[in-house]
Parts: sequence; structure tokens; C-alpha cells
Amino acid sequence: MTAAPAYPARRLARLFRSEDGGALVEFGLLLPTFLLFFAVALEGARTFWSYQATISGVRDAARYVGRATPSNICTTGGSLSGMTGTVTAIVQQTSSGNAIFPSSITVNSVTPTLTCIAGSYRLTQTPIANVTAVLQISYPFQSMFAFMGATLPPVTTSVTDSSRIFGA
Repeated sequence: MTAAPAYPARRLARLFRSEDGGALVEFGLLLPTFLLFFAVALEGARTFWSYQATISGVRDAARYVGRATPSNICTTGGSLSGMTGTVTAIVQQTSSGNAIFPSSITVNSVTPTLTCIAGSYRLTQTPIANVTAVLQISYPFQSMFAFMGATLPPVTTSVTDSSRIFGA
């Protein structure tokens, strides 16, 4: 009787020498790293954009307070507490009333304050409007970072801008 040919052994040896699926395996190994880099780049860009939008809104709000407040507010003893709603709307919304920030960005508070600086040149007191916004940024790709073993707590930051009050 003749022996059966050793086809299974040759096929197995040929399978181990074959490199047909090597690129797919390498892609599978590198995919989590690529996704992590993509998530970091996206989160960084979104955070930077949101922070710049907040800076712009606070600057616009400080300019508004500087123009809408009477220039003699320091001598008459007024305050800026009545402007909080308007100033908050300026920081959080566009001129058409749409929200500026994505849902993961929360503006916790916007506070206008008044500082009266003593001077002796032309005015006895110079009024300065300060607008401060406190915002919290949470990251929508937190699950991606958790998958890689990292945690991203929400970031809380504040933005302040000042403007001299010239009056209406």
C-alpha cells in the first residue's frame, strides 16, 4: 500500500510562509493608537476654538458695558449688576441668537463688575468695566481615552476682559 501524500503538511508550511494578511494585522495593531491621536487632535482643536469664542464674547461684552454705562457711574454710585443678563447673552450667543458653544461647553457664570480708578489729570475717577466668564469644558471623547486607560476630568477656566467706560 502506498502512503498518502503529505498535502496537509505542505499546506501548513505554505500558510506559515505566506504574508498575505500581514498588513491587516499591522493595521489592527496600530488602529487604537491612530484613533487616540485623532481624538487628541480633535479635542485640542475643539477646546481651543471654544476658548477663543469665549474670549471674543467676553471682549464684546466688556465693550458693550463700556458704551452702555453712563460715564459718571463712579460719582453717582451706580453698579453693573443690572447688566448681568445682557452680558451673559452676549457671551453665550451670536448676534442672531444662536448658541455659540457645543453642548459639552457650559458657561457657569458671567459677571460684570465696576472698578473706579482714582486719577488727577482730567477726571477724579475713571470707571473701568470688568467682565469675567467662568466656563466648564467636558470632553465628548472621554470613552476613547478611558479605553486607553486615561481619564479626562472636565476643565474649568475663567476669561476676563476690561474696558474703560465712555458712556452712551
